[in-house]
Amino acid sequence: MSTYYQIFGGKVNVVSADPSNPIEGQIWYNTTTELLKYRAIAPAAWASGGNMGTARNELGGAGTQTAGLGFGGYAAPSSKNNTEEYDGSAWTAGGNLAIARYGLVGAGTQTAGLGFGGYTTGSGNRNSTEEYDGSAWTAGGNMGTARVYLAGCGTQTSALGFGGTASFPTPVNPTEEYDGSTWTAGGNLNTARYGLGGAGTQTVGLAFGGTTTTFVSNTEEYDGSAWTAGGNMNTARRQFGEAGTQTLALAFGGTTGANTAATEEYNGTSWTTSTSMTTARKYLGGCGTQTAGLGFAGITTANSVATEEYTGAITPVTRTVTAS
Repeated sequence: MSTYYQIFGGKVNVVSADPSNPIEGQIWYNTTTELLKYRAIAPAAWASGGNMGTARNELGGAGTQTAGLGFGGYAAPSSKNNTEEYDGSAWTAGGNLAIARYGLVGAGTQTAGLGFGGYTTGSGNRNSTEEYDGSAWTAGGNMGTARVYLAGCGTQTSALGFGGTASFPTPVNPTEEYDGSTWTAGGNLNTARYGLGGAGTQTVGLAFGGTTTTFVSNTEEYDGSAWTAGGNMNTARRQFGEAGTQTLALAFGGTTGANTAATEEYNGTSWTTSTSMTTARKYLGGCGTQTAGLGFAGITTANSVATEEYTGAITPVTRTVTAS
């Protein structure tokens, strides 16, 4: 029978305490706990987080998994102005939007957030922008095109807004760039669509999925002036959650005609199917990164308050070897 030394050319380290920063594949025996352990890469997974205070759909999102922001949205019979802040375990109330709306988009962080576009019940499409400082929203510069179901990315002082619909259900392709006070025209999307996702920054942006006259899977990458084609998504859909950057993007949930829980990761070239959400839903909010994403609210069979946290597959974990 071969030994570990004969197979791998080395001995198992014997230590009294676990290494502080072990590398993938490292094996050791802890004499204090009398356990044999190894370092491995954990598979991607979704886990339940704290529920939101207000059930709604078509809301905006910004920030990170441990410092998230959800705002606006819709719950019959009208659009909402509620803002909630997430600390990694629970949501608490923040300052209300000045203009209640749904189908808007968010960018930035929990303490320097941006919300723009959307639709207000009884008033129609919006071109208004609001800036959040961690407690209150104040008016920013208006967009050139009032629209709903658009996508965006970036920061409070360097944001990107693109796509959407100015007259539902006709999609539009204008891109606009925000400098913290004024929106100016950027390069148009190659494919006009609404209900799409956005990720990245103003100069390194990503647009994916959405609807033209049907669900689409195509991806486009922005370089600060023009959009070029990227790799197609595996699941064509719209009104999904999104997070990340141009080269490390995350898409989850949405609708393909029916609610989906499908999750995909983008590496700057192609999309790969990952672990599905626990609950299929559409019109949800999203924020965070590819390895630490956050999905919240939306519609399952009705408006939801549920939150899910995504941990990407590259997260290292320590495992204990046990007899089986």
